[in-house]
Amino acid sequence: MRRIQRVHGQRVRYVRHCRTALVAALASVLLTPVPAVAATAASPRIPAGATTRRVPADTADWTDWHLRQGATAHHSSSADPTDTVTCQAPQAPDLATRLAQDIQAALSGRDGTVSVAVQDDSGLTCARAGERQYDSASVVKVLIMEGLLRRAEELGRRLSPWEETNVRPMIVSSDNDSAVRLWADLGRTYLTDFLTRVRTTATLLGPGRYWGLTRTTATDQLRLLDVLTNAQSFLRTRAYGLKLLSEVRADQRWGVPAGMPQGLTAHVKNGWLPRATHGWRVHSIGAFTGEGRGYRIVVLSHDNPTMAYGVRTIERIAQAVHRGLGQGRGLGTGRDLTPESAISEESDGSAPYEPLPGWDEPEPDATP
Repeated sequence: MRRIQRVHGQRVRYVRHCRTALVAALASVLLTPVPAVAATAASPRIPAGATTRRVPADTADWTDWHLRQGATAHHSSSADPTDTVTCQAPQAPDLATRLAQDIQAALSGRDGTVSVAVQDDSGLTCARAGERQYDSASVVKVLIMEGLLRRAEELGRRLSPWEETNVRPMIVSSDNDSAVRLWADLGRTYLTDFLTRVRTTATLLGPGRYWGLTRTTATDQLRLLDVLTNAQSFLRTRAYGLKLLSEVRADQRWGVPAGMPQGLTAHVKNGWLPRATHGWRVHSIGAFTGEGRGYRIVVLSHDNPTMAYGVRTIERIAQAVHRGLGQGRGLGTGRDLTPESAISEESDGSAPYEPLPGWDEPEPDATP
């Protein structure tokens, strides 16, 4: 009898212990602070949670995080031959070889889909998947700006006060309302003709009012930058466009300026857009001018798990390019890697989150 009572007492104590442990665990969960939610979680375009995943921006941390999720790595350095970086420089073949290796090393182990295009005034060029198409997001605003400047030239006048009132905020602060107005004012026919004038080969204007869904390539973005930087450009007012790009506000100057040498000016425009498939589109295009030289860098990407991750990939590529093209010059003082805490994970709002019926229905193999 005593033995039965002793066993019963042990069972009671065990149950009480389990109950206490369970209550403590629940309390711990309930009292744990909830992480701040990105501002876009309240946006009707982007479902809550679509922009709030926090993934490390750096390669080593990302690999650890990815494995903890039980996922299989999908790196941009795949076996696809178009993902090989190629550089050519008739006057500096050793530099071309080294730069190609450095860009490839910057991409090593990085997740996502990335295209690169680089062009130096001396004739050096680099390319990686330059003909792959991406949703343009806000980088299309450079096209809109150039079209606006060209139209004014053709009409033999300066920009009107209304045009100036819209083009400046569209570029400097990436204002979407201004982009909507200028997109509608220029019209699809004029912008399509302008793309023909620039000799783009794979840029397709977004449907209707969806300028952010314009499909473009790194090669075509390089051609559009050339309109602003080439001394023989047909755009006579290109200096005005470059000035606006040099005045883009500080929190939107991440990306290709990272590691920029001393003495150069960065003219930059970025795009950052999460969608239901292919994750975050994170793009950065820029022209670098000063001290009698210049070059252009374009990096387009999607399948990024977060905006911060895409930014870090772009900035590592940019550092490699600036290091290669800025030999003998002070590096890294113009712009270093953007701290992850300074990246908002808030969409640029240039396109809807969900696929647009009849335009970009989800592909069966798309990365969510």
